[in-house]
Amino acid sequence: MPESKSKFLIPAVGAAVVVAGSIAAYTYFKSPSVSSSDALGSAKVVPSTALMATYITSDPEAWAKLQQFGTPEAQKLVAKGLEDFNKQMFSDSNISYEKDIKPWAGGVMIALLPPNPVKPAQLTVPSEAPNVPTNLQQQSNILIVVGIKDKLSALNFANKLKSQKGVKFQESDYQSEKIIETTQNGKPTYSVVLNNSHLVLAPEKQAVEKAIDTFKGQSSFASKEGAGTILSKGVDVKNSLAQIYVPDYAGMVQQLIAGSPQAKQLPPQTLTQLKQIKSVVAGVGVDDAGVRVKAIANLDPQLNKFQYQSSPGNIVGQFPIDTFALISGNGISRGWTTVVEQSKDYPEMKQALEQVRGQLKFVNIDLDKDIFGWMNGEFAFGAIPSNQGVLAGVGFGGALVFDTSDRKTAEATLTKLDTLAKTQQINIANRNIGGKDVTEWQIPRQGALFAHGWLDQDTLFLAVGGPVADAVADRKNPSLDSSDAFKAVTGSLQKPNGGYFYLDMDKTKTVPMLNSLISSNPDTLTILGSIRGFGVTATSRDKSTSELEMLLALKPNTAK
Repeated sequence: MPESKSKFLIPAVGAAVVVAGSIAAYTYFKSPSVSSSDALGSAKVVPSTALMATYITSDPEAWAKLQQFGTPEAQKLVAKGLEDFNKQMFSDSNISYEKDIKPWAGGVMIALLPPNPVKPAQLTVPSEAPNVPTNLQQQSNILIVVGIKDKLSALNFANKLKSQKGVKFQESDYQSEKIIETTQNGKPTYSVVLNNSHLVLAPEKQAVEKAIDTFKGQSSFASKEGAGTILSKGVDVKNSLAQIYVPDYAGMVQQLIAGSPQAKQLPPQTLTQLKQIKSVVAGVGVDDAGVRVKAIANLDPQLNKFQYQSSPGNIVGQFPIDTFALISGNGISRGWTTVVEQSKDYPEMKQALEQVRGQLKFVNIDLDKDIFGWMNGEFAFGAIPSNQGVLAGVGFGGALVFDTSDRKTAEATLTKLDTLAKTQQINIANRNIGGKDVTEWQIPRQGALFAHGWLDQDTLFLAVGGPVADAVADRKNPSLDSSDAFKAVTGSLQKPNGGYFYLDMDKTKTVPMLNSLISSNPDTLTILGSIRGFGVTATSRDKSTSELEMLLALKPNTAK
């Protein structure tokens, strides 16, 4: 974090709290505390024009929950990072976060207001950066609300801050409230204390003035249509660290694009797509499995064209236990039908589809029928380690498994593909693997490049690399769904669901090609060593609601 930005908050906080300290001390300290440490209370001083807001808790018990995870090396690395940040944040001062700020600072809400019109000064490009586009000079319009949970500690901090050098304070009145302008290194920050319970800060004075207007009675983010419900309900995650609120998703995107000079106007079709999502609320929390994220999107059922269907989850059992990455789902054919239907409103997309259709017709393949038409059941793609044959250079191959009710069409498509491969001088051979007939595309002196076969009457597999075909077709080893890693990463995700994204971090590090991408930085390896895996799933109760859940599964802290 640049030093000029990392320090703007501290002097502004202190200056604003000094104003509160100028009130009669006895009245100030004895007055009843306002509930300022919750998201709804903070949202009541955020203007209703805010596009979104994020609330970060200050509950020490929630944050302490993170300490139950991580290898000793990772714990030391995180501790050092926090220590370095503290030194950078408070360099050239005797301010300590633990002693001076933590005792009084409550939860923090960060609100994104509509972008301000670009000022002429913002279009000035520094001579030392001639290649920087002028339209990148626009600044974000941010408003920060900090709950004050201990007034006495806040005032003590403010008095201590008054002795710091290099910081200038200037007061101004607005609606009977005192705004403090804090200037450091030529950059001003504006702040105000409202009702002795909330500290409001922003890099723009206008944003603070709007917060005061809201406090005086104008409509707030809490009263905004769609916001009140998601603020009061939030997302149910244990030991919540943060909650994110977007009451008008399409409106937010529109205003952000309208305020960005370099952005193109949204076509009407895209705007219609955006309007499918009415509002979004997300939460980040910590539980016994790791860090969990849940997001809920409220949809417009009239505009939502996607036909959601839950996935049985049986397809995972077709993959070997050493599969280190997996994506599963259900009903590719339905999704393709939706894409084709929506392409009618997008000329460029429709043209691209017609081009692909035309090219495949030259080889006697119907894109809609032969490729996607029979993919009407559960499916999964998995990455499986192997260092043999054509896979020796990369260290892994892939397998696709499909359940289908239209085996006849699937077999006809594979026959067409085999015929096409023969025209490219690829040898087509049949092999029996574990009692199953498998067709292979073989390359001289390297073995099979591609293979396909049937695992049962309705289940087809396609594999890249002969060893992967062996692993999928000849089921000598346990399946992926029986592994401890898969259970730890996906076992606590919501069910039923539409499928999984799954990643086993430990097995990923055993693949030479992937390990070389992440091993260049020792600190990165240390952090990744504390991660067991990553899992994602989605579900939908009806056409009005869609839910996403992600779990960063962490290893327990083994330090004694």
